[in-house]
Amino acid sequence: MKKVLVLNEFLPQEMLGIMWLSRAIKDAGHDCKALFLPDKDWIEKIREYNPDVVCYSVTTGMHLYFVDINKKVKAEFPNVLSVMGGPHPTFSPEELERNPEFDAICRGEGEECMPEFLDRLEAGEDYYDVENMWFRNKATGEIVVNGQRPPIKDIDMLGFPDRSVIYDAGDLYRDSDRKVFVTQRGCPMNCSFCFHHALKKKVLSSSNAKYVRKRSVDHVIAEIKDVREKYNLKFVHFLDDIFNLSGKWLEEFCEKYPKEVGLPFDCILMANMTREHHIEKLKKAGCVYARIAFESANEYVRNAVFRKNTTLQQLEDSSRWIKEHGIRLGSLNMLGGPGASLEDELDTVRLNISCKVDHPLVSIMQPYPMFDIEDMTKEMGYAVAAYDDFPVKFNRTSSIEFENKREIENLHKLFPIVVRYPFLMRFIKPMIRQNWLGRVYLVMYMLFSEYMVSEQAKLYAKAQGLSGPRYWTWVDFLRRLSTKGVLRVYEVVFGKVARRMALSLQMGDERVVAHMD
Repeated sequence: MKKVLVLNEFLPQEMLGIMWLSRAIKDAGHDCKALFLPDKDWIEKIREYNPDVVCYSVTTGMHLYFVDINKKVKAEFPNVLSVMGGPHPTFSPEELERNPEFDAICRGEGEECMPEFLDRLEAGEDYYDVENMWFRNKATGEIVVNGQRPPIKDIDMLGFPDRSVIYDAGDLYRDSDRKVFVTQRGCPMNCSFCFHHALKKKVLSSSNAKYVRKRSVDHVIAEIKDVREKYNLKFVHFLDDIFNLSGKWLEEFCEKYPKEVGLPFDCILMANMTREHHIEKLKKAGCVYARIAFESANEYVRNAVFRKNTTLQQLEDSSRWIKEHGIRLGSLNMLGGPGASLEDELDTVRLNISCKVDHPLVSIMQPYPMFDIEDMTKEMGYAVAAYDDFPVKFNRTSSIEFENKREIENLHKLFPIVVRYPFLMRFIKPMIRQNWLGRVYLVMYMLFSEYMVSEQAKLYAKAQGLSGPRYWTWVDFLRRLSTKGVLRVYEVVFGKVARRMALSLQMGDERVVAHMD
């Protein structure tokens, strides 16, 4: 039996990728544990577990942080094998050549390749030809490049994600009322800013028929029931890119879920696939919050640049149906797209206001490696940051230079507040020109985002018949503020102190404590 340690940072929600990887590793007869940073005793905990392999799930922007962490791990434990997985090495596999402390990378799905790698490692056999993985040859130092397996065909066969690997390492995930579930892998859309088209076409060379896979309704429901039996679970958060991808699947789900589970849930819907009867069925099934991807109000930016393939009418109709059926309306928006003017971005705010969005979510476009938006951005003459210069947080700053960049970044921070309080729209232009107020706007953004989550928690509680001070919006908000909210504001206001704290924890630089979303 080989022992695998997944070393990661604390994230705003539990990590399903690590759970499924752990399930595959344990089913193959090996052991897997997780350790979250920051943790002042992290080196000692690694020594106590004594892993054979240390894995990292890495996103672009956080890769330098994990490079630093891995250097410390290899310095303390030179015989451990280190593997980088996740989005960054999948789309930037050259990281293996750039960072000699890493022994391997995993590109794409790891549930088949990691058990094969561990089995060969245990048997003392050559593992350099395991597909989905690239290796550094120990003898020559050369990089061994392997091909990609096709997407796992039947994802029901993977079993249930091993939630214990995350919950044993982080009480906050185990104790949370709200837990994350997915019902599918892949997405048929071709959005230029999303990883799906790049993974599907450029890494896997796959078709939609093979790439987009849906779990059976019975398998999803069985997992939810299993989690409820073992852990605290009051609210179900579906993380699928398009929950209404299949009308037949949705109909079966809406019939079985309220009878067998009966917990309130939320989901993401695709406007061009949404029909009013979908909303009616979701409401009866227990959906209390649904999000629609607006991205941009501008037709050119939304469809020519972002490739959303949605009309303004579809966005407005979907939003209206959600509101009319008493479901909390959330929106997904993106600022900073190439070709978008400041007025275009303000129109996106106006669209949210006119649709009466309850929970506006907004990000700043990042042209990540191998994404089509990267090529489009370069072709339009915008300077794209080097990969090492990408921001740790995609919702803080833009990685490209364009006119009115600072105004757009300030607008991003004020976006949800203005949508909820439309009278502020008349003051928005002079407000976003005040660059010196950037940090103040960031604090306002973080606090208001936390308040909207507390509103959502109250909605879930009401749907469950739960009452009392614990579920009052302001009580929940203050509880959140006293934990991660305080740390997030502290990081913004006292950046230098945060950097000293990071150094005292032996974890490199300020990127370590920048884990709060």
